[in-house]
Amino acid sequence: MDIELIVGNEMSPQQVAEFAIAAEEAGVRSLWNSNITNGYDPFMALVPAAQVTSRIRLGPLAISPYEMHPLKLGYALSTLNELSGGRAQIGLGGGGAMALWIRNEAAEVSLDFTKMRIVRGVREAAEIIYRITSGGYWPAYKGEVFTINRPFNTTFISSLPQPKIISCSMGPQMLRMGGRIADGLQVGDVVPERMPEVMTEINAGLAKRNYPAEDFRVGNFWAWHMKTDREVSLHEARRKLFSRAELLPPYIGLDHLLEADEAQIVKDNFRNFIMADITGTGEIKNVPPELVQKLIDHVCSAGGLEDVDHEIERFKRMEQAGVTDLAIRVFDDPFDALKIIAERVIPQFS
Repeated sequence: MDIELIVGNEMSPQQVAEFAIAAEEAGVRSLWNSNITNGYDPFMALVPAAQVTSRIRLGPLAISPYEMHPLKLGYALSTLNELSGGRAQIGLGGGGAMALWIRNEAAEVSLDFTKMRIVRGVREAAEIIYRITSGGYWPAYKGEVFTINRPFNTTFISSLPQPKIISCSMGPQMLRMGGRIADGLQVGDVVPERMPEVMTEINAGLAKRNYPAEDFRVGNFWAWHMKTDREVSLHEARRKLFSRAELLPPYIGLDHLLEADEAQIVKDNFRNFIMADITGTGEIKNVPPELVQKLIDHVCSAGGLEDVDHEIERFKRMEQAGVTDLAIRVFDDPFDALKIIAERVIPQFS
């Protein structure tokens, strides 16, 4: 299993470049730059990193074709691939349950992902991006979700390895679709116990491919809060707990994590999980501290340096279940996090 790292887009392009150099020296396979609100553009922020590194793979994560048209995604990815000498990749997703919850609950605007045909839309986006990044002339694209009304010809592409498309998938249909058409998948916050059912869906998609899957990757996004100070680590973990996929609507992981009454408390107070980060307090109101800690223990890595070996054992179970790329998301003090990962984690999987 290879180790990848994910940084937030609050890091400046210069900081990302410095981090990429250190990550490459540590043996990290890929550096992902988060595509979230109120931050630097994830493509542009990777340009300096592309210019000062030579081995590490680089890409934005995760981008939806419903926020940026596949045609533009294809050109942006091609540009990054040229600048990096063939090391670009993209995490392509549909939008995510978080967007659905925020729009429904906060803005009272319904986003019907079924009507939006998310699975079909991501599939068509991947097809368009593959065409653009392969270079040459392509006829107009007439999809059911996305259309390009005239031929396109990517003339600036040189003879470099084509960038990789990684499908950011969670639901069964998205997992099967990614296995069928992408270069790999990345799931989110999947605990070792759930990986077998995830792999079943991925393998079902792989079995229906029209072309061989060369070096197909299975990644798992995983939150890392480990610090020298255990209390600082747990405070960060509480703040970021709202964004763990196991907790997000439709609560795909609570059935195996929590008792029914515990799961209901989480659902009833999900807004309070978000407010713990917005306020910076790490306080999740109306949720018992022992329940918060139970969630942290299950869905992320948090604690002091004395707890790192326990996390390594968890990662080894992920590897045994089929994960090829553990994509570790670092938060505050990313260089400190990288130092711990480089010294304690990477040597266990090299």
